[in-house]
Amino acid sequence: MLFFQLTWESFRFAFSALKANITRTILSLLGVTIGIFAIIAVFTLVDSLENNIKSSFSFLGTNVMRVDRFPFASGPQDYPWWKYFRRPPGSLSEYKFLEERLKSAQAVTISASAGTTVQAGSNAYQGMQLTGIEYSYQDVYELPLEEGRYFLESEINASRNLAIVGRKIANTLYPNLPILGKEIKIKGLKFTVIGVFEEEGEGLFDAPSKDEACIIPYGAFTKMFYTGRNGVEPTIAAKGKEEDIGLVSLENELTGLIRAKRGLKPTQEDNFALNKTEFVQNAIGSIFDVISIAGWVIGGFSILVGGFGIANIMFVSVRERTNIIGIQKSLGAKNYFILFQFLFEAVFLSLIGGITGILIVFGLSFIQLGSLELILSFKNIILGLGVSSIIGVVSGIVPATLAARMDPVEAIRTA
Repeated sequence: MLFFQLTWESFRFAFSALKANITRTILSLLGVTIGIFAIIAVFTLVDSLENNIKSSFSFLGTNVMRVDRFPFASGPQDYPWWKYFRRPPGSLSEYKFLEERLKSAQAVTISASAGTTVQAGSNAYQGMQLTGIEYSYQDVYELPLEEGRYFLESEINASRNLAIVGRKIANTLYPNLPILGKEIKIKGLKFTVIGVFEEEGEGLFDAPSKDEACIIPYGAFTKMFYTGRNGVEPTIAAKGKEEDIGLVSLENELTGLIRAKRGLKPTQEDNFALNKTEFVQNAIGSIFDVISIAGWVIGGFSILVGGFGIANIMFVSVRERTNIIGIQKSLGAKNYFILFQFLFEAVFLSLIGGITGILIVFGLSFIQLGSLELILSFKNIILGLGVSSIIGVVSGIVPATLAARMDPVEAIRTA
């Protein structure tokens, strides 16, 4: 109980010392404020950029493996595009073959996309991304709907002229009017709108957005576009199971089934590429890991300067209060009581500076930088407070230890 009472008294002494020298306190915490601000601002910007970029590529799906002609993961120097160009594209028959036999996937689907113009009366939307899909498309990719519904399996199988459109398309074709049940015209064919995607907003990059997308049954798509090598190339995609770490089982089974379907001999190399969508996100993450290290270096120098500033002030404070330290020790004050006074003072200085830096970053997070939304995460707040506390302890431990070890007689005489 005595220990806690003395600790509380040390806390009060430290706080009183900071209030008594308010100008010195403000000047001391500026260095830490700038350092924590630099670190947290860089991390907040990096996290916001990374999240924005990854969300821009959300159309690739999560835990998804695609069957393509060209691989994602080859560098420009050793990329034999002429060899990949000769590979056959995926086909509807291959999709059906995989759908019947593939066991390592939650779902498998096929889709084909093309840019076109959609019309409704005198209104038109150019540059729409039209995608023909099979019913299992919703099991592989996320399709959040704001209004309406998804296709029935019977509607997909019958190649009905139905469509789900993005919010931009809906607002352009039928401004200020509900679009559900209305007709739109694509390449001369009439389609009935049964759903509208949730609005995504603008991304940081010019990546495909559901706001400008329209999906229709795959059979309806093939009525308007030729699919195959000399036309629109379909993409087969399979969603792996959660327990399949790294999609190893799915990759092995897909490889075997596609080779069997295409009649490849054991000595022949694969004439297809299996692309994991996580490759893009991992590549983005690696880039931002390097940027984060740069943030630590930039903020580290500022923190270092702030730490030296606090240490210097603490040595001055010990010197000024040598007489008081001698009196306290002569009256029976424990060493840890003296130690805590100065250690708490150093930690307070650093924490106040850190909190100030975090508050500045929080204020700046309300500023909209184009389509980039800055978000100060709880993780970065804890990081800032943790770094501030460590800097306070490191900067104050030496002067606090010197004060605690002073001889009371010599301390009183020094005054």
